[in-house]
Amino acid sequence: MNSSGFTPTLRQLRAFHAVYQLGKLSAAAEQMAVTQSAVSVLIRQMEGGLGVRLFDRSTRSLQPTQAAREAVAVAARILRDVDSLGAGLRELKELRRGRVSLAVTPTLAEILLPPVLRRFATLHPQVRVVLDDCAPDQFVSRVVGEHVDFGVGTPERAAADVDSRTLLRDHLALVCPADHPLAKGRTVRWAQLAGQPVITVRPGYGIRPLIDGAAGAAGVALDVVNEVSFLSTALWMTACGLGVSIMPSAYARHAGDASLAVRPLAAPRVSRDIALVTKRGRSLSPAAQELVEVMRAALA
Repeated sequence: MNSSGFTPTLRQLRAFHAVYQLGKLSAAAEQMAVTQSAVSVLIRQMEGGLGVRLFDRSTRSLQPTQAAREAVAVAARILRDVDSLGAGLRELKELRRGRVSLAVTPTLAEILLPPVLRRFATLHPQVRVVLDDCAPDQFVSRVVGEHVDFGVGTPERAAADVDSRTLLRDHLALVCPADHPLAKGRTVRWAQLAGQPVITVRPGYGIRPLIDGAAGAAGVALDVVNEVSFLSTALWMTACGLGVSIMPSAYARHAGDASLAVRPLAAPRVSRDIALVTKRGRSLSPAAQELVEVMRAALA
């Protein structure tokens, strides 16, 4: 029989290795949980494909040939490698090992991640989480460049090569001292900010384009008295009475300063949703998907 191009199957290799080690078809069949005749067929198929006899058969025993003695080490190595691959993939699937990386801005990381990462570490202590706390203008590129598995944030621009799924509904809000006249209502209209000293982030940075667009739509010229790089700076300046500030409500409420009031801005209401951002066409690993599920549960 022509053996050119023949490659034994894994089942044939397992049958050959079991018969070689155990010396009996019946014992090999029991180990493989198949019938004795099935083992015999697998051995004969392998012998036929290779064009060599692997065992000399008698009524009482099977004796390996020289060809079998030379082949068994290679077969054992192949089976070990395949079993190791299978075990490794099962560990990844069952989250007994692995690595997840995510991009997030420092502000969002402070708000969202502490309870999420504590919970995930408790559930899956063998999975390592790597955090890339990047600047807002680097966020999308970290995801697109596959430096991370996914990102959590609010992309400032639409990108054709990423998908976004909302994790948390958020909106822009006004922060002012609790005794400020604007704190009396349940919401504050953008038009009410006319003449108020306003503290906000620098032009082109983070939420500033949303703020300028909303103010323009409301027909109000904001009196911006301070432009900052960090929302935490705006908060303490507002607490000191230096002006009202505009920021995402999630951050303002997370700060938990009892001396400050947080009121949704309306007319127009500006969405500032926090999203799961992934590269288009790429699936998440089991570990990354589990971290997303833990995050969804924590944010719910």
